[in-house]
Amino acid sequence: MDTKGIDQLLSQMNAAAELAAGKGNVTPAAGAANFADVLKDALEQVNSAELAAEKKAEDFQMGKPDANLQEVMVSLQKANLSFQTMVQVRNKLVAAYQDIMNMQV
Repeated sequence: MDTKGIDQLLSQMNAAAELAAGKGNVTPAAGAANFADVLKDALEQVNSAELAAEKKAEDFQMGKPDANLQEVMVSLQKANLSFQTMVQVRNKLVAAYQDIMNMQV
């Protein structure tokens, strides 16, 4: 499973946290991806992992000869792990948003 999008999202969140703490640089790095695009890519990766796991499980249930239980279970666990990671990223984003909204100006 490719976690490039999630890694980019986490690095951008860390950069935003440093910026909010006054430690970061205001100008974005050259060639930096748009935050919304990185988030969208990460969500698409989670969705594709879940769809692939569903497909493997369905193939196994239908008795297709190339589907085995080990691959099905591993793909289901990968999909679950990527979903749980995305939920934690969402929770961090909500917490960061709430922190920003509660700041005194």
